[in-house]
Order: sequence, then C-alpha cells, then structure tokens
Amino acid sequence: MAVMAHILIIEDEPVTRATLASYLDAQGYAVSQAETAAEAEKVLEEQEVDLLLVDINLPGKDGLQITREQRAKSEMGIILVTGRDDEIDRIVGLELGADDYVCKPFNRRELLARLKNLLRRTEDIRRLSRRIYKFGKFQFDVAARHLQTAGGGSIPLTRAEFEVLDMLVSRAGEVASRDALMNRVTHRQYGGSPRTVDVLIRRLRGKLEDDPANPRLITTVHGEGYVFTAPLA
Repeated sequence: MAVMAHILIIEDEPVTRATLASYLDAQGYAVSQAETAAEAEKVLEEQEVDLLLVDINLPGKDGLQITREQRAKSEMGIILVTGRDDEIDRIVGLELGADDYVCKPFNRRELLARLKNLLRRTEDIRRLSRRIYKFGKFQFDVAARHLQTAGGGSIPLTRAEFEVLDMLVSRAGEVASRDALMNRVTHRQYGGSPRTVDVLIRRLRGKLEDDPANPRLITTVHGEGYVFTAPLA
C-alpha cells in the first residue's frame, strides 16, 4: 500500500482546523494539526512533513514568517490560507516561497486539487534532487559513485555496473528494457549487445543479493527487462 503524504495544518481557528483535518483524513492523508507556530515547529522537529497548509493570520509568529523560515531549509509544499482582502500578504507569501494560496471561505474540492498537484510537483523535485538511496543493507551515493554496506564497507562498481544500477534505482518500480539499459551504458543510440546488460545484472546481483539465484532487489520481467523492486529509504 502506498504511503500517503503527511499534511500539517497550522490554523488558530478550532472549527476550521478540525473540519479541514477531518476532510483530508477522509481522503487518506496523514494529518497533523497545530494552533500556533510553536506547536507546528514541534511537529516539524519530530516528524517528516510533506506539505504545510498555513493560515497567514496567526497570533505571534504569523504564516508569512513560518513560510520564510521553512522555505530556507526545506522544499516541502506550502499553501497559504488567506482572507479575500489579503492581496498584499498573498503576494508577499509567494515571494517568500509559498507555492500556492487559497482564500477563505474556500471550496474543499478545489483545495484538494491544489494539494494533489503540489504534492506531485514536490515529489518530482525530490526524485530529481535525490542523490543518496538506501535500500536493504546498502547505501548508494550517486554523486560520489559509491556503494557501501550499512557497516561502512565499500563495494566496488565498474562504470557500466554503476550506470545500470543508477538507472534502475532512480526509476525504482519501473521496468527498464535491455535496450534502454544498453543505451545508458554505451551512451550511444545504437551499438552493443543487449545481452551485455544480462551480464552486468548478473554481476550486480552477485554483489547485492543474499541469494543471486533468487533475486529480491533486481527482478527480471520476462520479455521486457529488469526492475528494481527493493523499497527505498
């Protein structure tokens, strides 16, 4: 089962906060609530949050300050909740790094559509920027071209092995054809034998799998190619 995104609602009006939390919970999202910036910061310290839904007009530290502070250290999605007469605040909020805003009173279905679109965009950004993958007992640092065990032991990879593993891991759950993998290895549109990929997969399984004859990390999809099936952390 896919893990749903975690949304933190920062809203000082109890009825609005509870109603919104109930609605998003019913849509399958993990929801946390905070009345103040201090409560929100405690949640952010203890849990991973994918999206902030924050009211601009909070007592004490307001939504604009929260947006500025969180954007300085995170790429999480941020949607501001504003009053219809807060045009200047909306503009300032977007300049500070908010991704979107909704005006009170808002249509819940419209808000849900905005949430879904923003979560898709932020997930795409995370995929593109992710450079270190953890799976099983391994850590794969793409930028450093380094594969190591949880105990810190280094596992040498040839350039071709690295290219194949990089492509499979970066597209985890998607089937990569032999031709696509071969093109990645050779960096040419044509040339080379796709059977070379089978050899590289066999070598990678020898380095990664507990039982290479019954692989659980790199799986064969007969007639199509290979897919990386280990969960990534």
